[in-house]
Amino acid sequence: MKKFLFLWVVCTAIASCGLKTSNEASAQVQKEETVKDHVEVLYFHGKQRCATCMAIESNTKAAIEESFAEQIKKGDVVFKVIDISKKENEKIAEKYEVTWSSLFVVKYKNGQETSENMTEFAFGNARKSPDVFKAGIVKAVNEKLK
Repeated sequence: MKKFLFLWVVCTAIASCGLKTSNEASAQVQKEETVKDHVEVLYFHGKQRCATCMAIESNTKAAIEESFAEQIKKGDVVFKVIDISKKENEKIAEKYEVTWSSLFVVKYKNGQETSENMTEFAFGNARKSPDVFKAGIVKAVNEKLK
C-alpha cells in the first residue's frame, strides 16, 4: 500500500508540474518550427551611423516599399531595421555575425532559412549609385521570392 501511495504522489506531482502529453508537446514543437514562407530584408546598424549607412537604410526602405507593396501587405516581404547596440538585438546580431552596419536578404521556405549578405554591395552603391543599389535589392528579393 505504501508503494502504491508513493507512486500515486509521484505521478500526481509530475502531472501538476505542467508536463504535456506527447501530442501536446508535438503540436507545440510543430507550431514553433512552422514559419510562414517569406523574405526578410535586415538592415543592421550601430548607435552612430555615417552618410553611407543612412543611405543604405533609406534606399533599401524605398526600394522595398516601391517594388513590393502587395507582398509587404501579405507578409511575404518584411523589412527590419535592427540597432545592434540595443541589448534586445544581441541574439540576432550574433546569429548573422554582425558587428557593424550590414545588410542581409533572408529567405524562409519550407522551414529552411537561407541568407545573402549584401553588405559589400550596399556600401559600394547605396550612396554613390542609388539606382544600381535599389535595382540590386529588388533583384535579390525577387530571387528569394521564387
